[in-house]
Amino acid sequence: MAKVVLENISKIFPSGVKAVDNVNLDIKDGEFVVLVGPSGCGKSTTLRMIAGLEEIGDGTISIDGRIVNDVPPQDRDIAMVFQNYALYPHMTAYKNMAFGLMLRKYPKTEIDIRIREAAEILNITDEQLRRKPKELSGGQRQRIALGRAIVRKPKVFLFDEPLSNLDARMRVQMRAEISKLHNRLGSTMIYVTHDQIEAMTMGDRIVVMKDGRVQQVDEPIQLYDHPHNLFVAGFIGSPPMNFINGVIEQRQKAFWFVENVTEGSRNGALSIRIDEPQASKVAGCTGKPVVFGLRPEDINDRRQVVDPDSGHCASAMVEVVEPMGGETYLCLSTGNHSFMARTTGHERVRVNQHLDVVFEMSKCHFFDAQTEKAIT
Repeated sequence: MAKVVLENISKIFPSGVKAVDNVNLDIKDGEFVVLVGPSGCGKSTTLRMIAGLEEIGDGTISIDGRIVNDVPPQDRDIAMVFQNYALYPHMTAYKNMAFGLMLRKYPKTEIDIRIREAAEILNITDEQLRRKPKELSGGQRQRIALGRAIVRKPKVFLFDEPLSNLDARMRVQMRAEISKLHNRLGSTMIYVTHDQIEAMTMGDRIVVMKDGRVQQVDEPIQLYDHPHNLFVAGFIGSPPMNFINGVIEQRQKAFWFVENVTEGSRNGALSIRIDEPQASKVAGCTGKPVVFGLRPEDINDRRQVVDPDSGHCASAMVEVVEPMGGETYLCLSTGNHSFMARTTGHERVRVNQHLDVVFEMSKCHFFDAQTEKAIT
């Protein structure tokens, strides 16, 4: 196990593209940290710099207190699991797991002990160990790739979107397998993914990246409940948070959010009273353009709400119904906008039906329309 520290890490490619821009990150010994963001955000480049597969432009990376900027990948005491498994097709699964140890001249008995231990952890059978990669399923190949990393007993495990090639059901299973592996080994793990569900379910902390820069580093539930900016709020959560542009108005002693509308389209425009504690947060933003945010699960069918007067009520038209089993996603529209809501799975709702919904204003978020930062 080891602590990993990134200080002012940057990377500019010869084309002039700045892939990573001044990233600072302190990963604790034994922590599971997930780098998440859209394609091109710099997460994989950051991981490859930690691994030594990509040259560091600026800054320093240290592993277990040792700066590794000029240390070759094989001497950093890390193990990496790739998206494409990177298994040798002509070797059996056993030999694939053993190959790295053989290069380091480990005794055959020690190699066999390590492989058997890893196989037990990952539920790899003796029969599967005798097969070549083409004779294994995608999930089995990924287990072999994990086993090859485990037998190294490295200080740090690096995962570069290892589940992207698996089907949905296998991804869920392998997410649990990797989480159990972390709990069992207690090793430092850094995991890259574009899937925010993977990030939320696996990480002790999540690093959200965009355009090469870190947007927020926090525990999953803190990211979800307290996003620092508009990007994090929209990226974390499925379905994503609803956003509506507008301004804050003060009427007598109360504050209201009023939706931006064009001339002649006032009909159906949202005008929502803001209650405490949100009212105190936006008190200094009167007249300023803001973005109102509310998650789909905080927009409820009025018939399902115990206290329907606890939030703002609005009448909406059902445009799309997406049954998910235990819950149903609804795409709703009013006069000027569409938004997503989430209801119970057994509620009978039809397309083109008028539905009264309640906005749980105690759960709403406000962002500065210019800086996109959360108003706190």
